Amino acid sequence: MNWSVAKAKDNFSEVIRKSRTEGPQEISLHGEAAAVVISAEDFRRLKDPRASRDFKDWLLNGPSLEGVDLERDRRPAREIDPF
Repeated sequence: MNWSVAKAKDNFSEVIRKSRTEGPQEISLHGEAAAVVISAEDFRRLKDPRASRDFKDWLLNGPSLEGVDLERDRRPAREIDPF
């Protein structure tokens, strides 16, 4: 939700409550985005993203591999002299 500075000031407890239940609350000054109020949990995640991500989450939502060539080299393996 978007709040003006004056409205956010008058309804600060509601801004905080909504940041916890609905997500980030944007505050505008003279019609332009000036600040965002987020929950403490969201802040902790932003501060240390590793704290809330497990390996599965990282694999599913991690860096894009688009453009990376993942084709397996089909050539035979090299021969190794066993001694």
